[in-house]
Amino acid sequence: MSKLDEKVGQYIDDVRSKVGEDNPDVDLIRKIAASMGPSIYNADAETVSASSESEVETVKKNFVMKKLGITDEGKVNEAVNQVLEKYGKSNRNKYRVVVYYLLTKHFGKESIFN
Repeated sequence: MSKLDEKVGQYIDDVRSKVGEDNPDVDLIRKIAASMGPSIYNADAETVSASSESEVETVKKNFVMKKLGITDEGKVNEAVNQVLEKYGKSNRNKYRVVVYYLLTKHFGKESIFN
């Protein structure tokens, strides 16, 4: 099993156990993880700290606005808040790949990773 496979397995487990999605899109999770390159192997870069304003802003600007192309700040703020709530605000370790996966699904932008 490759390191990427191990990471994808962790992300799938998180989506199932913490988000409650029984049948996650494994292919999409794998593509998002692969698109992030070596950052998924760095413990700090791999997670999103929902309590850090700057970290949440980075997710909004660099992923939702740039990568997904969503420019309406109201929709972006609402979606990020919904996703973080769904993932569990009390959950300290929110994997960046899972947050990106949930945002991608929220906006129906799966085609970006095809």
